[in-house]
Amino acid sequence: MIVLEFKLKGRHEQYRVIDDMIRTAQFIRNKALRYWMDNQGIKLSDLYKQCAVLAKEFDWAGKLNSMARQASAERALIAIQRFFANCKANSPGKKGFPQFKKCTRSVEYKTSGWKLSSDKRHLTFTDGFKAGTFKLVGSRDLYFYASEEIKRVRVIRRADGYYSQFCINVERVEEIVPTGKTVGLDVGLAHFYTDSTGETVPNPRHLQKSEKALKRLQRRVSKKKKGSANRRKAINRLGRKHLKVSRQRKDFAVKTALCVVKSSDFVAYEDLQVKNMVKNHKLAKSISDAAWSQFAQWLQYLGKVYGKTVVAVAPQYTSQDCSNCGATVKKSLSVRTHVCGCGTVLDRDHNAALNILAKALRQTGIDLNTAGHAGINAFGQTDLYSRVVTSTSKSTG
Repeated sequence: MIVLEFKLKGRHEQYRVIDDMIRTAQFIRNKALRYWMDNQGIKLSDLYKQCAVLAKEFDWAGKLNSMARQASAERALIAIQRFFANCKANSPGKKGFPQFKKCTRSVEYKTSGWKLSSDKRHLTFTDGFKAGTFKLVGSRDLYFYASEEIKRVRVIRRADGYYSQFCINVERVEEIVPTGKTVGLDVGLAHFYTDSTGETVPNPRHLQKSEKALKRLQRRVSKKKKGSANRRKAINRLGRKHLKVSRQRKDFAVKTALCVVKSSDFVAYEDLQVKNMVKNHKLAKSISDAAWSQFAQWLQYLGKVYGKTVVAVAPQYTSQDCSNCGATVKKSLSVRTHVCGCGTVLDRDHNAALNILAKALRQTGIDLNTAGHAGINAFGQTDLYSRVVTSTSKSTG
């Protein structure tokens, strides 16, 4: 499944109709949640039936496509299932009891209620709201995909306009180019990450660089009269700035993860519990700005796409243990150099990256002493790549 996103270009009146569609989807979702609260133990089919009842009871709710109403009910069910899953797993903290939505920003259609033009550059909504035809603006092309492959169409309102996402039922597969290299990554705040070869990638600090402008825009919002048009404009400008920062952060995470996956056959990183780490109020903003979780998610996804092995390891003692002799050398966060009695002197993060790589190789059954000396076999593949694939297939078979 891949997702292609386009910006919707239309008239001002059409955007107001999309707002009505989004509010109706929010209404259906909240009503489905209330129906579950009053009748616990119901199934998805019962929520679908309730959607039909709401469409008959409220004329404006009946304007929304029937499958779009079902998709809104599914959102409520997903929140319910997530709550029960957290309870079953005994997750620490709040379990996330489903809440009523106040500011939904999207509506989702399935296979009906919309239509693409013959050149697939225009999108028309055909349900009762009659939002009309929008031009699709984007760098990707839908012409290569059949309409039957498009399983969902999601309309999203953002600070800088309205967007449409097409969920296409195709598998993304890229050509596998073995490199014979292994790498361990230790993420941090001084550097975004340090790898097992000692190379570092600087931390971009997108939020910190934009913080001065964000504070200025926030002050302008607070000075405007509540409910006024000027306040809405100030809020929109602030939202656009936050949106830019989030896009910069995502772009950096995707491009960095892609470089790592393409340049190595075996990637190891630490499985950090970021949700617990941000409880440290002195470092919470910097940790959130670094977006380690987003980087890890893209490593896993791109690893599957490019056929590379990506392993997450527990972070315990990776900074304290010596990568050479294994002795424990306790050090505080302020100590940035690892000095061991065996004579090993390394940067703290470089030592941790070596430990992360060694731990991941032990998990997959690959010998660290031979992993760095991979050669090319008669079939044109690196020996390391062959061992990684074999080890992975044994562990999952």
